[in-house]
Amino acid sequence: MENLIQIHQTLFEQPRKTIRRELLDEIDWSHRLICIKGFRGVGKTTFLHNLVREKYLEDKSCLYVSLNNFYFTRRKIYNFADEFYKKGGKVLILDQIHKYPEWSKELRACYDDMPELKIVFSASPVLRVIEGNTHLKNIIKVYHLEGLSFREYLNYRGKFEFPQYTLDEIITNHQQIAQEITNQVKPLAYFEEYLQIGFYPYFLNNKPFYNETLLKHVNLALELDVTYLNQIELKYLPKLRKLLQIIVSEVPFSPNISKISNDVETSRATVMNYLRYLKNARLINMLFSNGGDDQLKKPDLVYAHNTNILFAVEPNNITNRNLRTTFFYNQVGYRHDIKSSDKADFKVNDNYHFIVGGKYTEPEKETYAAADMIEEGSGNKIPLWLFGFLY
Repeated sequence: MENLIQIHQTLFEQPRKTIRRELLDEIDWSHRLICIKGFRGVGKTTFLHNLVREKYLEDKSCLYVSLNNFYFTRRKIYNFADEFYKKGGKVLILDQIHKYPEWSKELRACYDDMPELKIVFSASPVLRVIEGNTHLKNIIKVYHLEGLSFREYLNYRGKFEFPQYTLDEIITNHQQIAQEITNQVKPLAYFEEYLQIGFYPYFLNNKPFYNETLLKHVNLALELDVTYLNQIELKYLPKLRKLLQIIVSEVPFSPNISKISNDVETSRATVMNYLRYLKNARLINMLFSNGGDDQLKKPDLVYAHNTNILFAVEPNNITNRNLRTTFFYNQVGYRHDIKSSDKADFKVNDNYHFIVGGKYTEPEKETYAAADMIEEGSGNKIPLWLFGFLY
């Protein structure tokens, strides 16, 4: 344990250049068991480091450990936590819990036997933390760390402090909000770069190799998160990779499951399962007419999870239409319910119908337009970039 304490102290001796994520302010830290899920490289480790720096920097009752450490190949989390707790430990931060077997059973034992210990841990988005998990289902709070919103990217790149806005605020007051923002910055000057290399924080340290880094994490997500955590044999990995390439080369599209199953050389049922796995891994988004109620059915449309994945995986499928709809789904869908619409491209929160398009796109009856290439809108016509200010 002393070696892990020394690693903790060394990690936090020097300040680091990072992007502070506002999820830090939104989590209810009173819970004793908190999970932070997120895609590889989205910033989970940095998020946990910032948590320590902001809340526990001088607090010796807090300890951050990475479960990548080989120490945990010979010692159980429960025994380690028990020793830490008996020595006065109160906050244990465990990075990458999915690397550890029987993690949920041991966390439950910690929760039951150490009533004054808080555990915060990070995990793959694929990990079943609540679903089907009898050990933790009713005692844990799960939060998702999403990639950077356009607002967060703009704030960092331009050193601004623009706040978040609710969807209702944007819909009812978008002209004033857009004016306040455009009085300080030309958002469209940053928008194209964000669509290419702004969703993941890789640009902080290796901007020239952004796409290579993203591809590495996409492949790791397929090789480790999707296959290992879903207990898929590695021999089926090429089929998963081929499926993702087919999807990203055609999105947004209505999938022909029979054709895809022939192309991937697997069954229709397996294709449907693979689609759900890719969605859970934050690699694709799927649009249904009845939202979550339709998850077992074929989706109406499939999208890449975000525009950066388009540029990295299939740059030949870059069109204005693709970028705009992918951006809208990604930014709005993080915290709002999105379904297919019979009047427009998307139906949001069962109430608002949105047509997504260019600067000449106009709203039709009972719809709103999310229009690209405009700084400010009017009436039911709202700048597309402004939907990047929802988180």
